[in-house]
Amino acid sequence: MYIIAGLGNPTLQYEGTRHNVGFDVIDTLADRYNISVDTRKSRALIGKGMIEGHKVILAKPQTFMNLSGESIRSLADYYKVDVETELLVIYDDVSLDVGQLRIRKKGSAGGHNGIKNIILNLGTDVFPRIKVGVGEKPKKYDLADYVLGHFSKAEKEQMDEGYKKAASAVAMILNGEMDVAMNEYNRKVKPKEA
Repeated sequence: MYIIAGLGNPTLQYEGTRHNVGFDVIDTLADRYNISVDTRKSRALIGKGMIEGHKVILAKPQTFMNLSGESIRSLADYYKVDVETELLVIYDDVSLDVGQLRIRKKGSAGGHNGIKNIILNLGTDVFPRIKVGVGEKPKKYDLADYVLGHFSKAEKEQMDEGYKKAASAVAMILNGEMDVAMNEYNRKVKPKEA
């Protein structure tokens, strides 16, 4: 069994913000594989289903971003998953262009408070993750204000593509094709001309 956790903040005010792209990828997976993410467990909204023949738990921690690790630790313990091989975390990254993906097998938090808390709670930074680019913060912008802001119409279209790519990458990773997914999606993609 795999736990696929998308990071974000609960409540309507955060819907569609840059910090909630993890939730948006979970929604994309839920739609694609017909999984209802509506059960409350371990301070998360979860849904059980199958992706590419693998049993999965789709999870949206409801602890707010900075405490995501508490929910994920609890889920990992309850479902007895090996976090190094059966957990996949999806979250936003301000160092990547809008809709760009970066897949990693492990790594530091890179300044992301949700990941920092997950590493703290799991006691390891070895767990697969998919970072979804939300674009670099403009100069003089406060980082918190930026990640809690919404996308422009053009950015939304790029993000929708990014969510679809992330969902495809999840399927590849579950099928043991982590390196293939990294080769496919870790390349810089030129934005489409308007």
